[in-house]
Amino acid sequence: MPAIKDAIEEIKAFSEKVELHDKRILLMFSGGKDSSLALYLLSKAGLNVSALTFFHRWSWRETLNWAMRFTKKLGVEHFLVDITNGLLREAVGRKGPICINCKRVMLWNAKWFALNNGFDVLAKGDNANDKIIGALLDQCESDIRLCGLPKIGVPLLRPLIKYTAEEIEALADEAGIRPYRMYEHARRRQWREGCPLQYIDREEVVTPELMELVYKVNYEVSRIARRRKVRVSVRVPSFEVMCWNCDDETLREVERVVERFK
Repeated sequence: MPAIKDAIEEIKAFSEKVELHDKRILLMFSGGKDSSLALYLLSKAGLNVSALTFFHRWSWRETLNWAMRFTKKLGVEHFLVDITNGLLREAVGRKGPICINCKRVMLWNAKWFALNNGFDVLAKGDNANDKIIGALLDQCESDIRLCGLPKIGVPLLRPLIKYTAEEIEALADEAGIRPYRMYEHARRRQWREGCPLQYIDREEVVTPELMELVYKVNYEVSRIARRRKVRVSVRVPSFEVMCWNCDDETLREVERVVERFK
C-alpha cells in the first residue's frame, strides 16, 4: 500500500512534469472519500486548487456541512452551486436512474463555472475502480491523469485514477479523512453514499413529488441506521427495504417508518 507522503510526492512530480504549478485547478468535490483525498493531496502538494460542490434541494445537509468544515481546515477556497432547477429540467418526466441526468447537469455546470471563473483545469476524484479506463480515457494523448477532452473544453485531471479503492481507503485513513456517513445501503457493496435520489426505482418516471418522497423516507431511515450502526436505504415508490447487518428489531423499526409514507 502506498503511504500518504509518497502519494503527495508523486503528485508533486507529476505536476512539475505537466506544468500544473502555475495553473488554477477546480476540483469537483462531493465530500466523499475519493474527492476529499484528491483535494487533500492536491492541496498538500502545493497546487492552486479550489473545491466546487454541487447541491440541490434533496442533498444531505449533514454531508454538505462536513465538506465545508473540511475545506476550511485545509484552507482551500470552496464554491457551492445549487443545481436544483437544472436537475428538475433534466430529470423530471424521464425514467430513472436519476444519477445519469444529475451527472450531466454537474459536468455541464462545472465546465462553464471553470471557464467563466478563470480556472485552467477541472479535476475529479475518479479512481481505478470507477471503470472509466477504456473508451473515455483512450482519447488521452499521454498520461491518463491529465486528459484534454474536446467536448468538455477544459483539461480533466484525475489524481487518483491509478489508485484502487482499497489503496484510497488506506491513504484516506492515514490522512485522517473521515467523511460524514448517512449509513446508506448504497447501490454497491461498499460505502457509496451521497444522494437519496439514487433510490428512485429504475424505469420509474421521475416527478418532483417522487423526489421529495424518496428524500423524506431515506432521511428518516438513515437516522435509524446511524444510531444502530447498520446500513439502510429504501427504494421508492416500491418501498423495497435494503439493509445490511440489520436484526429483526431494526427491520421492524424501519418498516414502521416506511408504513408512514406508503
